[in-house]
Amino acid sequence: MDAAAAVQATQPSNHGAAVFETTKTVNAHASNQVNNNIAAEMKEPELSEPLDDNQPQAEEDLVDQAGNSDPNMVGVDPGMMADSNSPKQTFVPCKVCGDKASGYHYGVTSCEGCKGFFRRSIQKQIEYRCLRDGKCLVIRLNRNRCQYCRFKKCLAVGMSRDFRYGRVPKRSRSTEEQRVTTTDNSVGPEPVPTTESKQLALYDIILTISQAHHAQSQYTDDKIKAIVKKPVSLLIAQDGIPAPSPMSLEAQRLIGWQNLAVLMTPSIQKVVEFGKRLPGFADIVQDDQLILMKMGFFEVWLTRITRMFNKTEQTLTFGDGSVVAKEHLEIIYSSDFVKAMFDFAYGMNELHLNDTEIGLLTGMVIATSDRPGLSDPHAVESMQDGLIEALKLQISRNHSAEINLFSCLLMKLPELRTLGSYHNEHVQWFRQHWASLKLPPLFSEIFDIIKNEEV
Repeated sequence: MDAAAAVQATQPSNHGAAVFETTKTVNAHASNQVNNNIAAEMKEPELSEPLDDNQPQAEEDLVDQAGNSDPNMVGVDPGMMADSNSPKQTFVPCKVCGDKASGYHYGVTSCEGCKGFFRRSIQKQIEYRCLRDGKCLVIRLNRNRCQYCRFKKCLAVGMSRDFRYGRVPKRSRSTEEQRVTTTDNSVGPEPVPTTESKQLALYDIILTISQAHHAQSQYTDDKIKAIVKKPVSLLIAQDGIPAPSPMSLEAQRLIGWQNLAVLMTPSIQKVVEFGKRLPGFADIVQDDQLILMKMGFFEVWLTRITRMFNKTEQTLTFGDGSVVAKEHLEIIYSSDFVKAMFDFAYGMNELHLNDTEIGLLTGMVIATSDRPGLSDPHAVESMQDGLIEALKLQISRNHSAEINLFSCLLMKLPELRTLGSYHNEHVQWFRQHWASLKLPPLFSEIFDIIKNEEV
């Protein structure tokens, strides 16, 4: 594989842009293979009604057209139902679309339609796409037109699978009744205040990163469960012939590095594709994109693979199931560096981050504005600021009881940066021995090692 074909940024350039290969555009419709939504990262509660997988997408409207008037409907508060003898109907609007709310579902007052839509979204783990830049207006009359913006609105108003649905709490109902509308006609949503607009923008970032991470990482929860482990030795030559014994330390390092490169290379293209989907990344000049990818790859790879470090067995498992012993890594690098890698992984695992939070963190790592050589660090800093705010919002929702978690997470970044610097020092030794190495072209490109096709 030619490295120049593996990486192409969003605009042409002569700079060694081999790390940005243009990939196929993601289908605009739902992809059931990706666990994309933020609510799916939360704890699954018991639901009082099962999901029918054959249920049509527009079925919620059958309930809506009936006016939510069935007194036997689950979660309906009789106090919210209109008096049929009254010429004017009083109701609490759905916070998502403005239709008549039927109860308190998933933490907010919402209608049956939005309740059902949110339930299907989190249970089927659907990946949505918006064709209008994520800025669609969600109201009763058009709420089925853009599922992405509807789901984003559900999250923005506070819907979460952490909550059961049921009757509207009195405190919530009394608050809503202060803004009640009395009319026979359908009522649109209230004007969106500036603070809500900002929060919607953050949820746009969260959803985009979540979908990109699940699609472009080998180490998400669901993929890890499918890995079949197989112990491998890094000290066996790539052609399957064991290296002569005894070997010099230099020979062991070279053979081990070559084998490690083969195991790491599949992650390179995935990190590149993930980076290209970061909000604002396409607006950065191509040379800066290349710098961010090359200098951030190892740190992103290490953050993603932390779940695969086994403290008991002292091993590291790769995406293809290859299990590598810690002592082999110590031969390739050094005991101190490998120990620091394992310690970092153990510390990260103690934070119990979900896939979306890891995706947001790795996005921040890529968007590091003080990488040497950047021509426009302010553009990179602006991109990182949005990711920081999005991660802060995500942490506050998912870990509300852990008030120091966000600060602890930010403190991990300097440690990760130091590991990246140490790794680069080790890579420098291999750059000096490039004539004895035969590495995958993409691996050589990401670490700036001269390609040797004659070894």
